Order: sequence, then structure tokens, then C-alpha cells
Amino acid sequence: MTSKVYVALRVKATPERAFEVFVAEIGGWWRPSDLFQTTPRAPGRLAFEAGEGGRLTETLANGKVFEIGRILAWEPPRRLVFSWRQASFPPDLTTEVEVRFEAVGDETRVSVEHRGFDRVPAGNAARHGFPDRALLARLAEYWQGQIRALGGQLT
Repeated sequence: MTSKVYVALRVKATPERAFEVFVAEIGGWWRPSDLFQTTPRAPGRLAFEAGEGGRLTETLANGKVFEIGRILAWEPPRRLVFSWRQASFPPDLTTEVEVRFEAVGDETRVSVEHRGFDRVPAGNAARHGFPDRALLARLAEYWQGQIRALGGQLT
């Protein structure tokens, strides 16, 4: 199995603005998914703690906080890398997400590489019964939707 997906879309913003909105306003533009749930309950609000070692968390309406991952690389406004853990992953499993922000004329190419799904055991609920290729196709669609939502927040 190829262990990663890569998607890239352009948004109407500078890299500085796109990076800032991605991390500081993620709770406003992020779209929950039934396939890639980050908490075992109804979706909450995502937030980053800025800087390397900071957390990516989801806070539910009742105040309970779930840690989804940790920031592994913090290079504003060019690059962000963080670990990623879905609610249905085994306790010791994480994957990794790398987001890049590159100026292209008066727009920014936001690219996402999500790697490590080959470590998700066969039969795990996070796979939803999909064969490898279908699972990665759904993951790519998920990230495309997230980047589009980010772009919508920028306009």
C-alpha cells in the first residue's frame, strides 16, 4: 500500500495569510467527517497551540478536550507538520500531516501530504472496510474539501 496522499489547491491569499488562517482560525473553517473522525463523539472545535511541540486539539461542547496530534515542524509561513490521530486508531498509532504554503502569483498553493496510513492495521475501524486504494482516495477527497473550506474562509 502507498502510505500517503498528496493534494494541492490554490487559494486567494498570501502564504502568510493562508498559514495564519490555517492555524489560528482552524475552528472556523474545518469540516468534520464521518469517515475521518478525530473524537469518538459529536464533532467539536479544532485548535492549534502555536509553535513546535504545540498540540492540535478538539474541544467538545461539554468542554472535554481530545488531543489529535502535536506540531512537529513550525515554519511560518511556509510549512507546518503535525501528528494526526483519529478516534478509531489503536492507542499508540499516529499518522503525519505536512502542509506547505507556496506563493503562485497572487495566490498560494496549499499542499497537504498525509502519510502513514499503511500503519493502520487491516480490519481497524479507521479503514471502514475499504481496500487500500479506496481508503486513500477518500482521504485525498477529505483533504481537498478541507483546503476548499480554508479557501472559503479567506474570501
